[in-house]
Amino acid sequence: MSRTFVGMPKFPIAAHTALADTQLRRNLGHATATIRAKRAAVVAEVDDWEERRVRGAEAKDRALANLDTYLLELEARLVEAGATVHWARDGAEANAIVVDLTRAADADEVVKVKSMATVEIGLNEALEAAGIRAWETDLAELIVQLGDDLPSHILVPAIHRNRSEVREIFLREMAGAGRPAPDDLSDDPARLAEAARLHLREKFLRAKVAVSGANFAIAETGTLVVVESEGNGRMCLTLPDTLISVVGIEKLLPTWDDLAVMMQLLPRSSTGERMNPYTSMWTGVTPGDGPQHVHVVLVDNGRTDVLADVEGRQALRCIRCSACLNVCPVYERVGGHAYGSVYPGPIGAVLGPMLRGTQGEVEKALPYASSLCGACFDVCPVRIEIPELLVHLRTRVVDESRGGFPSAEGLAMKMTALTLATSGRLEKAQNAATLTGRLLGSHTTLGCLPWPLTSWSNARDAPAPPKQTFRQWWRATHDGGRP
Repeated sequence: MSRTFVGMPKFPIAAHTALADTQLRRNLGHATATIRAKRAAVVAEVDDWEERRVRGAEAKDRALANLDTYLLELEARLVEAGATVHWARDGAEANAIVVDLTRAADADEVVKVKSMATVEIGLNEALEAAGIRAWETDLAELIVQLGDDLPSHILVPAIHRNRSEVREIFLREMAGAGRPAPDDLSDDPARLAEAARLHLREKFLRAKVAVSGANFAIAETGTLVVVESEGNGRMCLTLPDTLISVVGIEKLLPTWDDLAVMMQLLPRSSTGERMNPYTSMWTGVTPGDGPQHVHVVLVDNGRTDVLADVEGRQALRCIRCSACLNVCPVYERVGGHAYGSVYPGPIGAVLGPMLRGTQGEVEKALPYASSLCGACFDVCPVRIEIPELLVHLRTRVVDESRGGFPSAEGLAMKMTALTLATSGRLEKAQNAATLTGRLLGSHTTLGCLPWPLTSWSNARDAPAPPKQTFRQWWRATHDGGRP
């Protein structure tokens, strides 16, 4: 049984564990720095980059503002082109549709080209429960699947693994899933890619059913678009007789002109390339060429709830480029697993709570998984105000927690407010703190604070108080004068 994000600890606990993993931090630091540098170089080549960002945001906003109309237009064009459209309110409905379609094709396995939506809804687990094997064909997704792992990055799901770890996974696990890795496999990237290619080729050639996602869906013509870098998407989208595309309803674009803007923004923001190596587009069924049974499953799964949030709906602009992850100082140090969601990093700290609600412990913690430095907005190709959305979600979490027994954080804030209410109380508190500072001597941290301050000090180092307050210093150096 493959692992899922369900039941993972909330961010502060998971992040504490991740910070202790020096190999993880080394892998993440190297990978994110490399991608950041590549992106910065190709973006600097574009004189009107900011104008393109604005056009990208406007295109997504136009689609979201008229989503009902454009979705019906997309459905009509798909049906005209010979495809079958299915509507799914949530993950359970989408999974049931895919299982039924796979069984109807008399298949007991499917090949997949990466779709974060299928991870979001737990499709692989649903197929496994129905006795159907789902084979991931992206190299990084294959590494994650063979290692019984979880994706930790939007673009590079195995970013937390180095090539030596990948070699060990291939040698240990490939034989149990198909063609084994060669005994003399080294950790040379070319050899690892060759082993994956040979392992996957037999799956491509025998597959009756493929499952894909879509980066974009064009309402104007009913065209779906997948961009990728390895060619596995091209194999999945052309060889099997049945193609099932699971697409979030927010992936829609009104026109081809809008796609032109996105194809300028996405490769530079995600892989640091001027143009991605493979762009596959298909519109329904072409008799005698490619899949002859084309199905498109349009998935809501919380997206209309996000759409109803006037301030929060801009999160649905996201084109899954991962640029915000690569510049985030928090993500770089803790990795994607700490977020407990298929969508990690700054945008994941927004999308997770917005799609799933802020009632769960994991979702309540995610809006606080940020320093609000603003780097994520600076690189976002569609100008999502991620810091503003995080503050918006923090407000929601606090508002939903009002009433009943106050939390430790709430009590701490009340005590702080009481202390800061008058200058006399503040001075007495500062004088008491300096006594603690003098008793600690050369120590620079306090360790764990007493309840209810433990919620704060459990997640960060509490600095030792100064040995002298500003008021005390002023009196000692200015003839007893008051500041």
